[in-house]
Amino acid sequence: MIVPISEIETETLYTLVEGFVLREGTEYGEVDCSLQDKVQQVLSHLKSGEALVVYSELHETVNIIPKGQLGLTDEQSA
Repeated sequence: MIVPISEIETETLYTLVEGFVLREGTEYGEVDCSLQDKVQQVLSHLKSGEALVVYSELHETVNIIPKGQLGLTDEQSA
């Protein structure tokens, strides 16, 4: 289930994004970025709709994924 970021408290969203960028395997290219820069990049992608917050009821987990990974059109993710 897609969770609109407008329904997530600011502090909770920040914590979610911070946890996401700290996961092993999260790459940001050849340039080394600070944690704050990485968090801001992900927040920017979430705000623009390029990335989505997704809750899995089956696994009771929350993840951030690129919109294209779900194969959704703009109308479906709105």
